[in-house]
Amino acid sequence: MSAEKKTTVKTLVVGKGVSGQAAAALATRRGGEVSFADGIDLVVVSPGVRTMSELEYGVRDLMRRGVKMLAVTGSKGKSSVVKLVADALSLSGAKAVACGNYGLPVSAVPECDWAVVEVSSFQLETTNLPPNAFEAAVILNLQDDHLDRHGSREAYHAVKRRLLGMAKESLDFSLPSTPCEDASRFAQGTYFGSGVLLRNAAAAVWLMRRAGLRDGAIESAFRFFSPLPHRMQTVGVFGGVTWVDDSKATSLAATAAGVEMAASPVRLIAGGRAKGENPEIFAGGLTKRVKKVYLIGECAEKFNAAWRESLDCDICGTLENAVSAAAREAVSGETVLLSPGAASYDQFENFGERGDVFAELAKKEGQKK
Repeated sequence: MSAEKKTTVKTLVVGKGVSGQAAAALATRRGGEVSFADGIDLVVVSPGVRTMSELEYGVRDLMRRGVKMLAVTGSKGKSSVVKLVADALSLSGAKAVACGNYGLPVSAVPECDWAVVEVSSFQLETTNLPPNAFEAAVILNLQDDHLDRHGSREAYHAVKRRLLGMAKESLDFSLPSTPCEDASRFAQGTYFGSGVLLRNAAAAVWLMRRAGLRDGAIESAFRFFSPLPHRMQTVGVFGGVTWVDDSKATSLAATAAGVEMAASPVRLIAGGRAKGENPEIFAGGLTKRVKKVYLIGECAEKFNAAWRESLDCDICGTLENAVSAAAREAVSGETVLLSPGAASYDQFENFGERGDVFAELAKKEGQKK
């Protein structure tokens, strides 16, 4: 008899974060006995003990409750697409919840018609779901991300693509050959503007259509969409120079995607506390669009050593110095992009504070123009 069919299930939840607490609450509601373990670096599991991720635990509960689900994964833009699709469903009159790696933990989702789930590679490592778990699922794009965890690009991409086998319909928008629905008529003038972002918009449209939404509802969703902060967020245009806050880009893979999304030429502010990625492998992609790099934080010297042969680099140290230098040198038609490719904890409480400070500094510089 499986653990799910027992009257009382003794459940050990590892980690007391938001997801862990949500899983514990769900287990308690279902009559289980719950224990916590926290501060653990490695879990060694006997083969006789069933394990599953909080994502799988929550999704299986939603399946039992008859909630329809859509799933989104990828390296860049997951949260924005999840928010857009959930907003679209809500505008159409359905009760929709954004959840997973963004929004509520899946285990904490209340009664609703639709759950739009952001799925991370870390969650997919320990998730095994049937092919009908989600009504539809998409992969947005794949960069070289979390290689310290997954070991190689191939392993990371393979983990992401596991999601495709968990849905009734699925589409991998990271493949160049993927046929994309024309999203430009919906996305003009919104956060989803070009390049990778337009493909993300196409993925969002594809999901909306799978959920039964018609063109009018899709158009309304784009028109009223409010983008998430610190994700390719334009904070001002001063003297013809566009200032963009992409502080959420805490990996170099996210930075590479951000540079691709930005209007050229780009003056890039990067650096912080490095995550262990090899910056040399990103140099070639940056040279196509980046005019100059202004380096900050603990990894400034490391990034400079990796990029100085192919990119014009200036070690500025602090964000304030970097913004000042970029403001002096930028000319009309250029973009100053904060897309650090590193964590913020060396100089800030979190990426949100870093983005807020960048916006304040940019506006002060803009007032001087």
